[in-house]
Amino acid sequence: MANIKNVAVQMDHVSSINIAGDSTFAMSLEAQARGYKLFHYTPDRLSMRDGKIYATVEPMELRDVKGDHFTLGEAERVDLSTMDVVLLRQDPPFDMGYITSTHLLERIHPKTLVVNDPAWVRNSPEKIFVTEFADLMPQTLITRDVKEIARFREEMGDIILKPLYGNGGAGVFHSSRDDRNFTSLLEMFGQMFREPFIAQQYLPAVRKGDKRIILIDGEAVGAINRVPAETDSRSNMHVGGRAEHTELTAREQEICARIGPALRERGFLLVGIDVIGDYMTEINVTSPTGIREVRKFGGADIASLFWDAVEKKRG
Repeated sequence: MANIKNVAVQMDHVSSINIAGDSTFAMSLEAQARGYKLFHYTPDRLSMRDGKIYATVEPMELRDVKGDHFTLGEAERVDLSTMDVVLLRQDPPFDMGYITSTHLLERIHPKTLVVNDPAWVRNSPEKIFVTEFADLMPQTLITRDVKEIARFREEMGDIILKPLYGNGGAGVFHSSRDDRNFTSLLEMFGQMFREPFIAQQYLPAVRKGDKRIILIDGEAVGAINRVPAETDSRSNMHVGGRAEHTELTAREQEICARIGPALRERGFLLVGIDVIGDYMTEINVTSPTGIREVRKFGGADIASLFWDAVEKKRG
């Protein structure tokens, strides 16, 4: 077993998380159970001074008790290179603030193991990285050109339009060929986002669920199916999607086998992919979720498998 003593967790503030479904919480609980000392900090507490990376951290103790799930100790400024592991776990949006974090954390990796590898996180935006496997995806367009998007919708009939660097189902729209709000929607996107947008062929199979598959070091270890509410086209659980037990199909095993080598090459120890029907729509490398839901439905203890992989990596 690798000698891990101190683990810093860069995350959204621990007070803000919903422990029932939070993967960072599950991973941190397992680290605590293994005797690692946890330190909590938010991205705004990260600094670089004369080439060294510092963070103002607080010792963190966790309890799996709703409403009483954490205790933070006295804040202290530390050189992050003194940590054994840093978990890069704040949620997107994947904006310049997020990208800057990866530049800073890259200075201490891999001597201090940053998970996932910050340089590859920066170079693998979730809705762009997946396009390396275009034959496994629904038809997809990335552009700001409204004429291109209109042409794509005319061809596809129904499309999904979403921000390229969004997360959690925010700003995801289902637009059919006769949607009279389409022009206004494109105007709104143009005002809200400087980046291109992503349009994808609508997959009716989403009504049966959007499957989240978790991979550890390129190997599939568990999955849940997320079924959208009747009134929504999004399956994300915090917008009303319902989690249910599932098993991997032969097609999903094929998808995981195809992408596994690329994940290992990039040092991605924890990844969550989204699959609708026979098609992969995203590869989530920033702060993938689903660990607690998989366990709840009788699946693998992915938090334990994650730390086994981290210990192997450090070893």
